[in-house]
Amino acid sequence: MLGIEHFGLFLAATLALNLTPGPDMLYIASRASAQGAPAGLVSSLGIGVGCLVHALAAAFGLSALLMMSALAFTLVKWAGVLYLVWLGVQLIRAGWREAKSQALVPARLPQVLWQGVLVNVFNPKVALFFLAFLPQFASPESPSFVWQMLLLGVIFSLSGTLVNAAVAALCGHFGSRLGDRPAWRRWQQSAAGVLIMAMGIGLALTERR
Repeated sequence: MLGIEHFGLFLAATLALNLTPGPDMLYIASRASAQGAPAGLVSSLGIGVGCLVHALAAAFGLSALLMMSALAFTLVKWAGVLYLVWLGVQLIRAGWREAKSQALVPARLPQVLWQGVLVNVFNPKVALFFLAFLPQFASPESPSFVWQMLLLGVIFSLSGTLVNAAVAALCGHFGSRLGDRPAWRRWQQSAAGVLIMAMGIGLALTERR
């Protein structure tokens, strides 16, 4: 397929990696449990789009800049940190406002989509992962190298989106069953916000290797 090497191994590795819980899956689970399955599903799509952005960057060599430049890595990392902390604070504030009004405010799905995209794009570790993982199954000397990288990125993104969508549906189901209780909803959203903020702190502690 376009000269892709060890395609079967790539599919197996992709499925195993996407089934392994990580920051993206935790983020989607927290959004779905706090704001319902639709928000989780849209977040899954946003994360998938972010993966496609990283695949494009890896295909055209932009991810190599993050590997070579400490400044670029640091700028992207701290943008991600600040964005995750801001998202967590907003989720906590929204939970307490909704608890006071006794009415659940539906998540604005276009906004949730872009938040998912940015959460993924602003994680430089994801960029470095794509730069390290995808070329193992492509042929750098092939004229179709860029297309190979893009195809591999699309497949990886689709696989991850399907897995994350299943997680979102499951977490959204259980979250909605408990979310009718105002007190539970308040603490549910607070816990989700704290988890997202913790992801930001974890990103702040990562180092370029």
